[in-house]
Amino acid sequence: MDIVKIVSFAFITLFILLILRGKKEELAVQVSIIAGILIFLFMISKITVVIELLQQLALKANIDFIYLSTVLKILGIAYLASFCSEVCIDAGESNLASKVEFAGKILILVLAIPILLGVLDSILKIVQG
Repeated sequence: MDIVKIVSFAFITLFILLILRGKKEELAVQVSIIAGILIFLFMISKITVVIELLQQLALKANIDFIYLSTVLKILGIAYLASFCSEVCIDAGESNLASKVEFAGKILILVLAIPILLGVLDSILKIVQG
């Protein structure tokens, strides 16, 4: 099971981080970032399977791919902002973390506007038609 591999890797990394935190704080932050990137790289194959499935479902349901790609971009922004925020917090920069979270929320709002307009347009067509 993949989760066992990930959890095992995370516990080994945690053990290394606990040793480093008392001696080399800068190195501990770098190890934490590298561990996060490695876990992300391990999950890319799983993410691509999900994206391909969503694309197939969108084609079958005649959903415009622009909406699906927008939702995927929103998810990407949410995950990246969260990851960056956690790294900033690990490095002791909670103020920077909150700014990254704020920027992520604004970018998500901007990307969501076309979807909102599409939904409103569909509602207006139903009401008028």
